[in-house]
Amino acid sequence: MRIDILTVVPELLESPLNHSIIKRAKAKGLVEIYIHNIRDYGKGNYHQVDDYAFGGDAGMVMMIEPVYTLISKLCEERKYDEIIYTSPDGEILNQGIANELSLMENIIILCGHYKGIDHRIREHLITREISIGDYVLSGGEIPAAAICDAVIRLIPGAISDETSALSDSFQDGLLAPPTYTRPKEFNGWTVPEVLLSGNLAAIKKWQDEQALERTKALRPELLEERES
Repeated sequence: MRIDILTVVPELLESPLNHSIIKRAKAKGLVEIYIHNIRDYGKGNYHQVDDYAFGGDAGMVMMIEPVYTLISKLCEERKYDEIIYTSPDGEILNQGIANELSLMENIIILCGHYKGIDHRIREHLITREISIGDYVLSGGEIPAAAICDAVIRLIPGAISDETSALSDSFQDGLLAPPTYTRPKEFNGWTVPEVLLSGNLAAIKKWQDEQALERTKALRPELLEERES
């Protein structure tokens, strides 16, 4: 998989994309991530990438020319499955979307910034808009990193124990059951006996029950979505 990220603040992506599972996936050759500074395609000596909004609204708007030039250059080199814009207007990122994106070969992620981007970019270049929640951030770099993390960990080989990802919360529409490790008793707090029994059928039954109960208590709307 190849992911190209377009941003005006590339420094914000250096740390989250160079550690942990993402770092190992890159080292194994499972994913390539390229960060492109949109300012390199900006106008004039100051590499301008934003301007005032038509209509007199407050805030600066990302200009169409540098974004168009960069996306066009990339698309001449290869075919992209999705050109994603990180926007609070987009569909909320969930496990289903992460699963879908993990099967793709080439993805562009355009990080929003300032007041937004010239809407013609969204009309003519963007194929999908994704949000990580109903709130506004200063830029799309954090959502871009979240998308990468959610997607890359699903690529076969990215996680040492591939079955681990299959038991994550939301994979089956439920929250994950509680997990424990040694010591089996600490400060008077004990691990459920069923997990120490070695009875795999009983453990699976307990985990399924716990997943359902936790979802009912913490995220009941997930059960409604599951049943609809």
